Amino acid sequence: MALLEVRDLHVFYGQIHALKGISLAVDKGEIVTLIGANGAGKSTTLKTISGLMRPRAGAIVFDGTDLTQLPPHEIVTRGIVQVPEGRRIFHRLTVQENLAMGAFTRPAALDARVEQAFALFPRLAERRDQVAGTLSGGEQQMLAIGRALMSEPSVLLLDEPSMGLAPVLVEQIFDTIRNINGRGVTILLVEQNAAMALAIAHRGYVLETGTIALAGGAAALRENPDVRRAYLGEV
Repeated sequence: MALLEVRDLHVFYGQIHALKGISLAVDKGEIVTLIGANGAGKSTTLKTISGLMRPRAGAIVFDGTDLTQLPPHEIVTRGIVQVPEGRRIFHRLTVQENLAMGAFTRPAALDARVEQAFALFPRLAERRDQVAGTLSGGEQQMLAIGRALMSEPSVLLLDEPSMGLAPVLVEQIFDTIRNINGRGVTILLVEQNAAMALAIAHRGYVLETGTIALAGGAAALRENPDVRRAYLGEV
């Protein structure tokens, strides 16, 4: 049985049918990526899994338990944490205070987990007392990921982690994603940079206008001519 399952999910924005019965699965220890054009439903999928949106039909099952009607903070407590698009850090708090906010469901051993975050992101350790709003875009993304890891999730939902970053920082962020996965965290990744996403993922799903158009191993999707043409910039 998969660790995380989305079953026949239907989600609406008012009268707009955003997700039209999608189903997907993420096994323990995997990196699974969702790719697709803007408006395909990728971010909506993550928001629904994390409880920020309610489906009209379908189910979200984590480790055999139906989470569909749980509020977001209980989903975090169960072990699913989202790093949102745009980072959404607390700009007026320091780096260390932002990390502490990520531990609200697991306040025990806070100092040790802060130091673990700093070990993963040494650049943040150098800026631990700096106001987060003054960090660079790459540093803010590191902080958003570090904050999410403070609750020791089983599944990390990453929404566009490379958005707005210089290529060298994109490489660093994706190296970090590999590192986190290597430590046993399962990852569901939404990413516009399809080439980078498929390079680190085990499997992927291609979303088109709220439906799953393709699914398979990352290597197979990289070789698919439709994916190469539509998402990898190849003719």
